[in-house]
Amino acid sequence: MTPPMESGLVHVIDDDAAIRTALDSLLRSLGLRVRLYARVSEFLAREADDTVPACLVLDVRLPDISGLDLLHAANETGGRPLPPTIMITGHGDIPMSVRAMKAGAMEFLSKPFSEAALLRAINEALLRDRAGHQEREELADLRLRYASLTRREHEVLHGVVEGLLNKQIAAQLGMSEATVKQHRAQVMRKMGTTTLAALVRSMERLMRSGSRPEQALG
Repeated sequence: MTPPMESGLVHVIDDDAAIRTALDSLLRSLGLRVRLYARVSEFLAREADDTVPACLVLDVRLPDISGLDLLHAANETGGRPLPPTIMITGHGDIPMSVRAMKAGAMEFLSKPFSEAALLRAINEALLRDRAGHQEREELADLRLRYASLTRREHEVLHGVVEGLLNKQIAAQLGMSEATVKQHRAQVMRKMGTTTLAALVRSMERLMRSGSRPEQALG
């Protein structure tokens, strides 16, 4: 019995029409959305749909660009990232599977593969992309919240995160302690936090994501 599948969109790139048709029928029967492509160029020209979790089932050998070359190109250009990718091939070997994993594939399946193996991989890929969607949305919200702060609120925020007391921040910024308290309350409200620990965690997330919030003070 097939276990419940995570909902989402599955992109399939394979130049074999029979395989595309079989995968389309299988995945749609499980309630998944499917988009089919015979070559990489068709996939790259697709209309973006980043509103739902997605994954990519990618054949290694294709008429225009190989699946491995697509993975390498996505890593090197730093452009639009690929969704979690499952490589499939009828000509695979261990060295090829290693190259695929190093290039970013999350799974490598040799044809003929079982439906169960493919569905497990797709489910894991969709779960991974859903978590990524949630992380990106939360980070986008944090960046907007941080950007809404005034310059003084930025300054107070960084003093708070550095562990300074209100009176120390007041002395550093040349303002009264009461004014610092007012700014601090505004910072907590705008950043959507109620505790110092939560505020520090939010700033750490921004820094880990590659954001440079300290530049706002420049």
